[in-house]
Amino acid sequence: MIKYLSFFSWVLFITFAAAEDNRCYELRVYTANEGKLDALNARFRDHTCKLFEKHGFTNVGYWTPAEKSDNRLIYVISSPNRKSHNESFKSFLNDPDWKNAYRASIKNGKLVAKIESTFLKTTDYSPKIESTITKNPRIFELRTYVTANDRLDNLNARFRDHTCKIFENHGMKNVAYWTPTDENKGSANTLIYIISHKNQNQAKNNWKGFISDEAWKKARAASVKDGKILASAPKNVFLKATDYSLIK
Repeated sequence: MIKYLSFFSWVLFITFAAAEDNRCYELRVYTANEGKLDALNARFRDHTCKLFEKHGFTNVGYWTPAEKSDNRLIYVISSPNRKSHNESFKSFLNDPDWKNAYRASIKNGKLVAKIESTFLKTTDYSPKIESTITKNPRIFELRTYVTANDRLDNLNARFRDHTCKIFENHGMKNVAYWTPTDENKGSANTLIYIISHKNQNQAKNNWKGFISDEAWKKARAASVKDGKILASAPKNVFLKATDYSLIK
């Protein structure tokens, strides 16, 4: 019996280990120069995404803010690990096809004013991140939480045990949950995640229902008995998937 249990436990370990997502993710935010966001999207649609795949990247998702005055392109790519990710980027930048596409795209001026990059790893409760295109376009929400000192584990526990489930009860789809891998990007105190709603108006109702949910109130109260979890209010931005995104 003991041998059987040991074997069964080992099988379970292998199963869960295989299911664990150990990929290296990178969240990149491009702020386009005035009037250049359409041209930037065209470059990604026609060239960059294909070249990323050629050099070993997985295109996860591409979005632009729902607020039209916000001229950013926000996207996530992934690789098997950080080393291969860096190697892929080096080969991508040296690709003659990329150099030609880049030169052609900036004939009338540079497209990008600023690039921000954050390397990420999935949390143990993040759903499997995969290409999903819904029948009707949905609105996405990118949220960033920064915790008080030594409270990230508490925040993750609250999401793992309560928040994610309550989100689903109120029409919010859990898309992905990450924490940064680098200390200077908040590895010790930051949670970054994406959820989706049917539309932006529905998002307001979803959040209203979530905040007033007794299960959420109870979970939140229990989680802050030993002190507050968040150091500041969460930051969020509503996003629309680009026409070339594999998640819509």
